[in-house]
Amino acid sequence: MKSALSANSTATLSGYADLYRGKRVLVTGHTGFKGSWLSLWLSHLGAEVIGYSTEPPTTPSHFIVCGLETKVTDLRGDLLEFEALRSVFTEYRPEIVFHLAAQPIVRQAYEQPRETFLVNVMGTVNVLEAARQTDSVRTLLVVTSDKCYRNAEWDWPYREIDQLGGFEPYGASKACAELAAAVYQDPQFQEVANAGHTFSVVTARAGNVIGGGDWARDRIVTDIVHAIHAGRPLHLRYPRATRPWQHVLDALSGYLSLVAAVETAPTSFGGAWNFGPVTSVSLDVETFVRSFLQRWPAPATEILIDAAGAAGEHRVLQLDSSKAVSRLGWEPAWDIDRTIEASVQWYRAYECNRDADMYDLSSSQIAEYTETAKSRGIAWSTGCAASGRSKSEAR
Repeated sequence: MKSALSANSTATLSGYADLYRGKRVLVTGHTGFKGSWLSLWLSHLGAEVIGYSTEPPTTPSHFIVCGLETKVTDLRGDLLEFEALRSVFTEYRPEIVFHLAAQPIVRQAYEQPRETFLVNVMGTVNVLEAARQTDSVRTLLVVTSDKCYRNAEWDWPYREIDQLGGFEPYGASKACAELAAAVYQDPQFQEVANAGHTFSVVTARAGNVIGGGDWARDRIVTDIVHAIHAGRPLHLRYPRATRPWQHVLDALSGYLSLVAAVETAPTSFGGAWNFGPVTSVSLDVETFVRSFLQRWPAPATEILIDAAGAAGEHRVLQLDSSKAVSRLGWEPAWDIDRTIEASVQWYRAYECNRDADMYDLSSSQIAEYTETAKSRGIAWSTGCAASGRSKSEAR
């Protein structure tokens, strides 16, 4: 289906100047929620996108309803099968790697802790090792999670220098992935192990992302949409919990900005980076849900509190993104109101026609997001992202 945006206008609206144009970019987990949005955005930036993933994790999925299997190189495989993964690196010789593939569901990690550790830790190690053995790779971004921090239930945000850890399998596995990435990015390790091939490894930790096309288990927006569609009550497991809500494009603009900066100055932007809301305003789960439902003109959805389902949940979790703001000139383009509105717009369009190709709407939301960022002078949208300057410095 033809996009509502021309190739030239889309590239202009998508930001990052021409940094990604013509680059060979490997995205692991491209069939997932964030991975499919990232693959779509990269394709608009002119990148040659190679996706490596298992089958789409849900039915429906953002990847399928946008028809992305015809717009990127769509490869299916298991991260734990190292030789198959390495053959992809050998054949396609990526220059940039975004590693998003993971087991991302907290409650599933309780049910399948061993699988969660295998995928999230050894899967990450396999990607790092395949990149180490492929001399075309210059930059590798490992996406972990805000839950990689050892959550002390305090009320102030976590910084990149705070302690890693986890009291449950998902958070602990992401902390382990951070430690593995730190080994591979260490200059001494690379000097000894890489036989002359040096490359940049960075990690990114985002908050609770929402947006159109997420149907994963235990995701709050997924639960809302299913409840509306089925005409049944919505059960909330932890209504008073506060989360760093942000649109999926907020997180992805952070990932793209970080890699753009690393590509320009490989030794200046290493380590871990937080990408979360930069305002002090946070909503608890119940307030977020009620705000979402107010924007959906449908019969009233009853909200039921299911306290027994709160196992493994934390009361509060916030990220301090001041490092990304000051050094990358990054910040979210949309506030919480526009984030919720854009999500409702996407799901309502899909609910009205479940046979629709959602490529155009997803593309137009990327364009709108970029225009908002440009109007606010956010660095990546104005062509300053690669400099790593703050917004004020860019001006």
